[in-house]
Amino acid sequence: MADMDLVQNASVPSPLAHARFAQIVSNAQIDGFMNTLSDISGWTVALTILALLVAYDQCEYILALRVPRIESNKVAVSYQWRKGSIPGPAWKEPFIGPFLQSMNPKFEEYMGKWASGELSCVSVFHKFVVIASTRDMARKVFNSPGYVKPCVVDSAHKLLGPTNWVFLDGKAHVDFRKGLNGLFTRKALGLYLPGQEEVYNVYLKKFVDVSKQAGGKPIPFMPEFRELMCAVSCRTFVGHYISDAAIKQIADDYYNITAALELVNFPIILPFTKSWYGKKAADMVLEEFSKCAAKSKVRMAAGGAVSCIMDGWVKAQVDSARWREREAKGLSMEGMEKPSPLLRDFTDYEIAQTVFTFLFASQDATSSAATWLFQIMAQRPDVLDKIREENLRLRGGDRNKPVDMDMLDEMVYTRGAVRELLRYRPPVIMVPYLAKKDFPITDNYIVPKGAMIIPSVYPATRDPEIYTNPNEYDPDRYVTGDAEIKGAKNFLIFGTGPHYCLGQVYAQNNLALMIAKASMHLNWAHYPTPRSEEIKVFATIFPMVAEGLGQKIEQVS
Repeated sequence: MADMDLVQNASVPSPLAHARFAQIVSNAQIDGFMNTLSDISGWTVALTILALLVAYDQCEYILALRVPRIESNKVAVSYQWRKGSIPGPAWKEPFIGPFLQSMNPKFEEYMGKWASGELSCVSVFHKFVVIASTRDMARKVFNSPGYVKPCVVDSAHKLLGPTNWVFLDGKAHVDFRKGLNGLFTRKALGLYLPGQEEVYNVYLKKFVDVSKQAGGKPIPFMPEFRELMCAVSCRTFVGHYISDAAIKQIADDYYNITAALELVNFPIILPFTKSWYGKKAADMVLEEFSKCAAKSKVRMAAGGAVSCIMDGWVKAQVDSARWREREAKGLSMEGMEKPSPLLRDFTDYEIAQTVFTFLFASQDATSSAATWLFQIMAQRPDVLDKIREENLRLRGGDRNKPVDMDMLDEMVYTRGAVRELLRYRPPVIMVPYLAKKDFPITDNYIVPKGAMIIPSVYPATRDPEIYTNPNEYDPDRYVTGDAEIKGAKNFLIFGTGPHYCLGQVYAQNNLALMIAKASMHLNWAHYPTPRSEEIKVFATIFPMVAEGLGQKIEQVS
């Protein structure tokens, strides 16, 4: 208790009583500094912080543009204050970069980027982007899985699902693809043809009705082509497990998914934004496809015949499960063919996710190709006449004769017209990848880890050293010419390397089937507008329709 009284009664000398502290406290410079601090307003502090953040944002962008030197077979990276070897803006709009311009991308701006050099750059929000413009630079990106991986866009993980197989990398990706390869063999593609023809029969008739309802006036047909290609895809991918009404809903809402997956978009999902509407549409598709997967499992387990891609994949899972079961019980395998590869059982949602990626990969690209194909055929009646002649001959004069794989193989001119269309108007003009680590793409430039690196497809299809008169549409370059061989490295429409498009043969067959059937049953005319030859970039490329893409479709007499 005495100790407590001692503590309570103890006196503590003031620091001011010490001469040295007194000098510090009474120093005029410190007094002035403290007075200055007290006069600073909250706005001044906020603006100062903002200025520092802007400076940091600019420095981060500039320092991302780095130039390496090679020493003793090792790449030593020297960061330079200015961008050095690749073209790009000397500075970026604070934080967002050219985000506002990218909300309505102009094809001419892409052309300018491609023309600026084999590599160029830009920075949007937090993402530093390197654009590979030439064929060789694009191929190097496609064929460098050790350095890069496909990255789509930030919102894709939320729309497609973070566990989706398209986000796998390395061996996991390779192994998963092996289980899908069997869905795109020649035999498998033949099984899907009746469903595709069924859809075309319905929609070609609908096209005629649409023109009649318009009183014979030319109208924009791009929305009709988008719905058609969505219907064909859904029937091919999930068969008749999905209703016509659900297909119509997906076709109507898929525009929102496309908008949400544009290359440049707001990085987070906020209510009533493009990403928000896209997420709602994607969830609806996944729910419908999950229902389809459950139905397919029942039918395939009961021994039903494969009629769509989902059936093919589910049957492979059923066969794999039966093999493992017999093997585990020590039963005889005589007369059984071991599935290769052996697949695990996938949940309904996992199956839906995977099939959704097929729709994601095909919908916009085939819609673009179909729109251009109809427009160009109307502009080039000489080409359409040759397609008609070829198809009437192969069908023995019966324009209603069903198509099989052998007939498709013999459509030499028709397939050449499709191939040339994909070169002339490649639906996908660039493919985003992500640098997993520093990527020495040239001797004097390294793409920094975490940057987006985008191989471009379009410039390679316009190389005058490979294609004579590259800006002209000429199917004969693939029918009688040497474009197939000479341009083998330039035709990057479906990519190359470990992530090439699984469905490239299906996509080309589908377009050939579409234009072949249209030539048998329809006549159509294109009424050009002042802007119908301009190119609009919306995930893929379409004719500019702001002023109306006029077409009129009639039944062949």
